[in-house]
Formats: sequence, structure tokens, C-alpha cells
Amino acid sequence: MIGRLNHVAIAVKDLARATALYRDTLGARVSPAQAVPEHGVTVVFIELPNTKIELLEPLGENSPIAKFLEKNADGGMHHICYEVDDIIVARDRLKAGGARVLGNGEPKIGAHGKPVLFLHPKDFNGTLVELEQI
Repeated sequence: MIGRLNHVAIAVKDLARATALYRDTLGARVSPAQAVPEHGVTVVFIELPNTKIELLEPLGENSPIAKFLEKNADGGMHHICYEVDDIIVARDRLKAGGARVLGNGEPKIGAHGKPVLFLHPKDFNGTLVELEQI
């Protein structure tokens, strides 16, 4: 059901500083910063040959990333994203198998402009999982 690894998301306090670290220190190609208000984040994608790293900075005090950073002051891995061909088929199969879909269970549009869903970390070894329809 799951396809390629789409990205690993890292929560950061200072997006400009984190972007500079990847760009200037590691020599990575980085995207421009993009606000994604419906998810409460500003994102930058680090382009790698085989996947991406998504840097997440809170967009407002009610951002889920702000809450994550309260518990993880230095930032850190927030979630891992896998690609799926059909997000509704994947959702229904996962729910039938007992996995919990976060929110109301309906896909939202993610930072790539494609439908996404998040799965409860307690169902996936403590890791928040995002599914993105390709």
C-alpha cells in the first residue's frame, strides 16, 4: 500500500537559521519558505537525490508545531511521510485494520498541494505518519 518515502519532517524554532544550516553548511538545495496556514506551519523543503527533508516552523501560537516545540525545546523529527496512490483507499484499509486517522478523517491539502492524512503515532511505534496521495 505505501510507496516511496516522500519526506522526513523536522520541527525547528528558527526556519531561517535551519535553512541556512542545510544550504550553507551541508550544501543542500532548498526551496523558498512557504506558509501553510491550514496546517499552522511555514515550511522549507530540502531537496535530496532520493527524498526530501521538510523543515517546519510554527505559524502562530496555536500551531501544532509550537506545541511540539514546547515539549521538544531543541526541535526534532516531527513526522515521516509516505506516498500512496489513493488516499481514500489507504485510509479505509488502515481504519479497517485498527489504525487511527487524526482529525476528522478527511484528507486536507498539504504543502505540496496534494491530499494528506496523519495517522496516530501510538499506532506506528511512536512515530507520527503522514500519507500523501501522489
